[in-house]
Amino acid sequence: MLILASGSPRRREILTMLGYAFKVVPADADETLEEGIDPDCAVAELSKRKAEAVGKLYPFDVVLGADTLVFCGGVILGKPESMEDAAQMLRFLSGRTHQVYTGVTILNQTRSKTWVNVSNVTFLDLTEEEIRAYLETGEPMDKAGTYAVQGKGSALIESISGDFFAVMGLPASSTARFLKEFGIVPNNL
Repeated sequence: MLILASGSPRRREILTMLGYAFKVVPADADETLEEGIDPDCAVAELSKRKAEAVGKLYPFDVVLGADTLVFCGGVILGKPESMEDAAQMLRFLSGRTHQVYTGVTILNQTRSKTWVNVSNVTFLDLTEEEIRAYLETGEPMDKAGTYAVQGKGSALIESISGDFFAVMGLPASSTARFLKEFGIVPNNL
């Protein structure tokens, strides 16, 4: 059985869209990282920690863990801690290109596969009114980088170069390819 080591509704949505049957078991893993860690190493490490934490509980299943972060101008942007924090992040991203790093780990009893997807996202120049209106939707508060590419936040984006689904939280194509290597295939194929 496939176990998703994440409570993310977006990751559930992507796996469901792809046709997988799976169980959701949010990981209880330490998410602290050393200062100055590279974003690709950060998401790889966190995805691995999440998958391993759940893998200990489900040793006979295939476990998928993932982590996503936004990186802009040498700064890692996590989830905002307050509305003002979210507003500052949106001002920081306004008119700039940033990277979205998504690390994924798939493991079972005998092996583990970890990879990182990087996509470039360019924001439009945002006015204070646009920032305020987006904040009022409530959407930014539980999102890395303060926006949802699949939601109202899509109106803030000028372009995406890379995997849309990775920006959303899970790279669909590579995840499907590597799950197949672990014997996990969608129900509809």
